[in-house]
Amino acid sequence: MAVRPRCRCERARRHALQRCRCADRRPRGLHAAAAPRRGRALLPRFVQGCRERGLVAAVRINQLDGDGRDDLAAAMAAGADVISLPMAERAAQVAELDRAIGQWESELGGAPGAIELLPVCETALGVADLRTIAAASPRIRCALLGAEDLAHSLCAERSPEGLELEHARRRFVLDARAAGIEPIDAPYTFSDADGAVREAAHARRLGYRSKSLVRPQHATAINEALTPSAADTARAQALVSAFEAARARGEDRALVDGLWVEVPTGATRSGCCNAPGASRASPRRRSAATPRGTLAATAWRVRAIFHI
Repeated sequence: MAVRPRCRCERARRHALQRCRCADRRPRGLHAAAAPRRGRALLPRFVQGCRERGLVAAVRINQLDGDGRDDLAAAMAAGADVISLPMAERAAQVAELDRAIGQWESELGGAPGAIELLPVCETALGVADLRTIAAASPRIRCALLGAEDLAHSLCAERSPEGLELEHARRRFVLDARAAGIEPIDAPYTFSDADGAVREAAHARRLGYRSKSLVRPQHATAINEALTPSAADTARAQALVSAFEAARARGEDRALVDGLWVEVPTGATRSGCCNAPGASRASPRRRSAATPRGTLAATAWRVRAIFHI
C-alpha cells in the first residue's frame, strides 16, 4: 500500500531525494567528480554529522546549466546551510542560483533567505568581477578565492610560493571588503604543512581571517597561523591601552614602540583583543541554538574552512 506524504513540504523533500537517486554528474573545470550519485546519497549523513558537531554544512554543486539542479535538489533535501557555486564569474549565474534556492526554500517550507550562497571565484573574470557577483544576491556573505583553476585561467605556473596568485589574492580581499563580505583565502594545494602555515600567515597580514583547505591534515596548523598568539594579544592590549590613555589626555594618537597609534590602528588592535578565541584554544563550533546560514559569522571563529 502506498503511503501518501502528510504535507506539501514532505512531498517536496521526498521528490528531491528521488531526483538525487536517479541523477548523474559530469566533472566541471579541472576537478574530477567521482561517484556522483553515491556522493549525493551520502549528503544527508554529511549534513547530520555537521549538525551533531555544531558545524555549518556547505555543499558544492555544479553549474545549473549542466546537472547542478540535481546537485541542488539533493543538497536542499539534505538540509544544507550553504550552497557553494564553483567557477562563479557572472552576476547572472548567481541570480539564477539565488532564485532556484528560493524556490526550494518555498517548496520545503524553509525560511526565505536562510540558505547562504558561497561563490568560488576561480577564473580571471570571477576575481575581476567579485563586487558585481557579490551584489547579485543578498545570500552572499562570503566569497572564496580559487587556486588551481585560477592559475590555469591566468596561464600561470603553479608553485608552492604562490607568487602567481599574489595579485589576485590582494585584489580579492580588497574587493570583498569593499563589497561588505568576508573573503576566504585560496587553499594551499601542496602536501607540506609548513607551506600551508607560511601561506596562511601571509594571507592574515593581507587581511584574510579565513582560509580554505583541501587536506584535513593542515587544519590544525592553519588554525594556529590565523589565531592571534598570546604575544599578539598582549601587544594589541598594550597598544589599545596606550591609545585610550592618550585620548583621555586629549591627544589624538599615541607613540608605542615607534608606531603612531591612531583611530584605525586602535580599532584593529581592539578587534584582535576581543575576537572570539583570541588565544590559541581549539576553534569554537556553532552551538545548536545558532541560526542556520552563519558562514560569515563563524569564519573568524572557525578559521579553517573545508572546501570539498
